[in-house]
Amino acid sequence: MSDVENTKEWYVVNTYAGHENRVKDNLLRRVESMGIEDNLFRILVAEEKEIEYKNGKKVEKMKNIYPGYLFVEMIMTDEAWYIVRNTPGVTGFIGSSGGGAKPFPVSPEEIESILRRMGLSDKKIIVDFAVGDTVKILNGPFAGIEGTVDSMDDDAQTAVVLTILFGRETPTEIAFMDLEKVL
Repeated sequence: MSDVENTKEWYVVNTYAGHENRVKDNLLRRVESMGIEDNLFRILVAEEKEIEYKNGKKVEKMKNIYPGYLFVEMIMTDEAWYIVRNTPGVTGFIGSSGGGAKPFPVSPEEIESILRRMGLSDKKIIVDFAVGDTVKILNGPFAGIEGTVDSMDDDAQTAVVLTILFGRETPTEIAFMDLEKVL
């Protein structure tokens, strides 16, 4: 057995859009019934809370960030690969060239970003900016806007960035992972 077959990594599984949770349940049942708990670990549907207002009432619901995809943490053995591929609702793996080639795993940085967005990561981001530095906002409604770091909260992994909106300086709280230092 090679080193690759002993490494626990994340893979992206393609499913029918809207069937992600059903496929996750199918996969969890198969892991148990086929005894591959040592090769398949976490199975995630990437969802985040979305708040809507209906008839003046606040309604919280989960929104799928990546419709049609599941994230599976597994050791890529022939057996585990076969079982996942042949689970009802799975249409394949992302990063597989076909013809029996096993897929490439998701990079640790990419999966960390997804886990953090879902609130499932406690790893601290090391940033190269400090209070007073100019940063660019990478994601969200203020994407592309530059501002000055006014304060930083290392525990919450957020920074208050002063941006110019509508001709006024406006403090905006932004996650560290959504900021990049402007050189």
